[in-house]
Amino acid sequence: METGLDDQDDVLVPIYFSNVFEVDEQVVDDYGAFNVALVNDLPLFVDPFLLFDSEGDKYKKLHDGIIEYLVFLKERALEGELSAGDMNQWLLFKEVKQNWLGFSQVGNGGTGLGPNFARSLATNLRTVFRNFGREATTAGSHLEKLGLLSNGVGRDHLSDFTTNLIKNFLLEYTQEFGIKHLRKEFVRRFRVDKVVFDYEARRWQSGYFELPYFNGDYVLLTPKDILTREEAWINQADMLAQFTEIQVSIPDEDLRNRVSDHFMRQIDERTKANERKEAALRTLAAHPEVLDVYIRMKEEDAPEAHAQSDIKVKVTQAQFVENVQELARQLQELRRQQPAVTGDESGDAMEEARRRVAFLKHVIEDNDGYRLFYVDGKPVKRESDLQTMFRLTWCATAFDVNAEVNNGRGPVDYKISMGKANAGLVEFKLASNTSLEKNLRNQVAIYEKASNTKRSLKVILYFSDSELDKVLRILKTLGLVGNPDIILIDANSENKPSASKAKT
Repeated sequence: METGLDDQDDVLVPIYFSNVFEVDEQVVDDYGAFNVALVNDLPLFVDPFLLFDSEGDKYKKLHDGIIEYLVFLKERALEGELSAGDMNQWLLFKEVKQNWLGFSQVGNGGTGLGPNFARSLATNLRTVFRNFGREATTAGSHLEKLGLLSNGVGRDHLSDFTTNLIKNFLLEYTQEFGIKHLRKEFVRRFRVDKVVFDYEARRWQSGYFELPYFNGDYVLLTPKDILTREEAWINQADMLAQFTEIQVSIPDEDLRNRVSDHFMRQIDERTKANERKEAALRTLAAHPEVLDVYIRMKEEDAPEAHAQSDIKVKVTQAQFVENVQELARQLQELRRQQPAVTGDESGDAMEEARRRVAFLKHVIEDNDGYRLFYVDGKPVKRESDLQTMFRLTWCATAFDVNAEVNNGRGPVDYKISMGKANAGLVEFKLASNTSLEKNLRNQVAIYEKASNTKRSLKVILYFSDSELDKVLRILKTLGLVGNPDIILIDANSENKPSASKAKT
């Protein structure tokens, strides 16, 4: 089923890989790949632990290759300061945007792995991670270890780094699919940089591949069984949450006592939760060998990693593929039935933004579209998810749609523009957001000033009567009741009549 919305031609615009390349969704699913949206990145990434703990040799070999490369980097770092040429060749990578997965809220472009990441990783390998590749207390070495203390190597960096180090596999995986299932006109030959590392020459080599072609670039498929969402199985937040258990699990009594003493000297009965986490992080930085105790705990609970990732991928599939396809279908149907609701593009950015929001509000409230903001009976609880779904309603538009535009005073969800003088801001909030009142009071005015526009919309989605009551109290307190630039969308599933009964 094709999905998407084209206001110009009144036809469905392809959003997903299967639509764009005219292959059945089931074929993509049977191949084991995630059916990515070629409009916007979806919030998934490769978890290296799923490669490490795989039952199949191909994934284990990929993980071995990642560790081999990191050990090579560590050895070079220990030999002395890496030259600018070494850093550029070995540690600077572009984001692999062609997989359409990651953290971008508009399009698929990211910042990649720049000089700060390169310097931080080189320093970490030379100092606190000197034993990387020869750990004695864990079943293996793990890339994620390099991000447990942060120090310039964060979650996004590790995700980009992992994807770059397995890029050859992803290229071959996609090439095989294209040869088997795509028509020739959808495939082109591409030269791709940094595909295979030559350890003798100490250089990355390029390669040629026959790949799906879309919008001037190639597209990559990724197997679902190596993907996860939000956090990798081994991650800093989880480690800090389990710090007490980690302390108890330290087998060496002397080390256990030193760790306890280091931590306890930093806290007292008045220490707040976030301060305790900071103290734990300082303790772990002082005793990095304890990181292996945490990693061993995660290795022993490996089956849960696969179970949780499987659930997260299925939820993402439901929310951003199945639900968005249905949302696109409903938007298209509404256009056919009630063209006055949607109208034509006015040419004015703010009016077009208002029209699109009204369009979405009508579908959610009057055409059972609210169901699409629930997965397994639970409502969307992440504003970034709501923003991504809104972005997909801007297919086939002449307007420039930028997310999280930062013009000096903080980011706003979307800036819709057609030239500097024709611009408007749209910010999405969930009624459950604890900072909603503060945001309504201060934020948009600041954004308007920074973006040189006085036109903005605030869109608030609520899922219950109590959430609506909260919003109305805030609006009354701030004197904003009836403000046309604040739009409430009712996604409350309780006692909501069906679309047929709601119409008059």
